Amino acid sequence: MTEVLRRGRASLAFAFFAQGVAFALLVTRIPAVQDRYGVSDALLPVVLAAVPILAGVGSVTTERLVRRVRPSRVLRWSQPLVLLALLGVGAGDRIAGMAVALGVFGLAVGALDASMNMLGVSLQHSYGRSIMLSFHAAFSLGGILGASLAWAGAHWHLALWASYLPVAAVLLPAALVGSRWYVDGAAAPGASPDGDGADGAASPGAAPGGDAGSGTGGDAAVGTGGLVFRALLPLCLVMTFAYIGDSTVSNWSAKYLQDTLGSSEQLATVPYNVYMITTLLGRSLGDLGVRRFGAAAVVRLGALVAALGFAVVAAAPGAGAGMLGFTLIGLGLCVLVPQTFAAAGRLFPGASDAAIARLNVFNYVGFLVGSPLVGALGDAWSYRGAMLAPMALVLVTLVYAPSFAARPDRYGDGHERPRAVDVGRAGNGL
Repeated sequence: MTEVLRRGRASLAFAFFAQGVAFALLVTRIPAVQDRYGVSDALLPVVLAAVPILAGVGSVTTERLVRRVRPSRVLRWSQPLVLLALLGVGAGDRIAGMAVALGVFGLAVGALDASMNMLGVSLQHSYGRSIMLSFHAAFSLGGILGASLAWAGAHWHLALWASYLPVAAVLLPAALVGSRWYVDGAAAPGASPDGDGADGAASPGAAPGGDAGSGTGGDAAVGTGGLVFRALLPLCLVMTFAYIGDSTVSNWSAKYLQDTLGSSEQLATVPYNVYMITTLLGRSLGDLGVRRFGAAAVVRLGALVAALGFAVVAAAPGAGAGMLGFTLIGLGLCVLVPQTFAAAGRLFPGASDAAIARLNVFNYVGFLVGSPLVGALGDAWSYRGAMLAPMALVLVTLVYAPSFAARPDRYGDGHERPRAVDVGRAGNGL
């Protein structure tokens, strides 16, 4: 594999890592943000809902942007915006300033998530084997660090800006330096550093007629192509169900452990970190599973393990069993999202960027639906019973598992080892 691709993979992994840190620092300090700005309990859900809505807008906007500029450029400038917006949330003192900072954060996160996954899918095409889970493993690692820093900030009673400033000061320049090596499209062996997609010409292996090797094929690919919503719909549903499960853990695990299972306040802060650790473990090993058994089999297993985890959480007699359940949820859910993005790239090889941008919107749909769904069921019924809702939705993923099945190997370019599992390749007329 060429040095260009190796550097592109490392720099993109760092972008996922930095995003994991920033996201965890925000979501794990929501109570501190609420206290700092005096946001009422009635207003807080509105504020929290606005962020994923704006992120969806950012993702849709990115679909249009990448028809004219490369995904690497969108990523290069959206990541610093996320970090600066995070710092703005921590440094402000008026609710209007918080609203502006969270608005910028939401829009930039949408562009960042979409462009990161576009580059991840295109790099996987170039490698000719499953590497998508490794990028999301880097996100999980960043989430662990971010959640740990948030815990330290809360433990030492640090102001939000004091927690956020060192992180932004380190990650922002590092992300800008790393962005020099992003790779757009399918870089061929021997591609020159000037074709890395950050500022230079298109990569030699780029799809003909596309936008600077982005793999989209431009407007023509979307128009003649093949981006049929009915074909994308199963993946959209899987993405939504996965993020309903994910938002259940991130928004309700602490409250569930403390209020339903009787844990201490300190122990209630642990599930999110445990969840991120298990997603890191699952994603670190997941690519090997995809190469050996295929994406569809890995998705089926992930859905079953996650559903078992929700069942354990619902029936848990105490905090220990609850922690076990959240561990299983992390191991199961962790494979679904990366494989959903990868499957979109396989289904629409001439319009993968557009497919990924549209699919990414359902990431935020899941977040918008998940937390209110569990809250409403918990208030109307019980929080134990509410955990069965994400369990049932995750099980529906089994119905759509055939959408993840790979097509026969058609690489023929020397990248793929014989008999390895096909992960799709853009720009070759597949």
